[in-house]
Amino acid sequence: AMAAQMTDAHRRFLQVLMSHGIMEGSEARKLHRCCCEIHKVYYAHDKLDYFITTINSHLQPLFMQIRKGMSEGDGRAHYALVNLAETEITKMASDYAENELELFRKTMDLIMLSENGFASSTDILNLADQLKTKKMKKKEAEQMLKVFVENKWLSERKGEYTLHTRCIIEMEQYILTNYPDTARKCNICHSLAIQSQVCESCGTGMHLPCVRKYFRAQTEPRCPQCNTTWSCDIP
Repeated sequence: AMAAQMTDAHRRFLQVLMSHGIMEGSEARKLHRCCCEIHKVYYAHDKLDYFITTINSHLQPLFMQIRKGMSEGDGRAHYALVNLAETEITKMASDYAENELELFRKTMDLIMLSENGFASSTDILNLADQLKTKKMKKKEAEQMLKVFVENKWLSERKGEYTLHTRCIIEMEQYILTNYPDTARKCNICHSLAIQSQVCESCGTGMHLPCVRKYFRAQTEPRCPQCNTTWSCDIP
């Protein structure tokens, strides 16, 4: 089938998303409406995903794609522009020095191997003088963590760091490949789950917002996979 035509509304949407890198669902819906109104293109309020599919069909030859993902904190949808041509770490390599990249990789290790999908700033800063590429002073590492947060690779809450939604959407394949034992997809929404609860019997994992939604109506929460009683506290 022929791809639907790109209009100026599509182009504007793409430009704004490119400048943000990632956008929350409600913002994307507002932008969709705004672009259609400015360029007098037919606007269907429930057709954002279709509108994005049109953009994606034209981005394909450029190895780019707008992907939808979920914030692990509040379960809200997000849209991010992803480069499919280069693995994400190589993409970061053009922005960061080798030892900064190594600090990021090691931080990712801590997050991925943790119980709850977070790494404490203390543990991360202890890595600074163990870097193989070039050691970092604690102050430099602290500054670097701020930069990773500003650039939406990490997010921080009370001195604990986790992967930003943008990072999870962009790096899903990299993470699944590099952390085959700990990376898992959410049993409910099927996207990558970093902060998750896991069934003790069968290892099925779910995002916290998905756990909340899934068990909302159940008096005795049971695993959707193996039906044993869900052992974690429902958030």
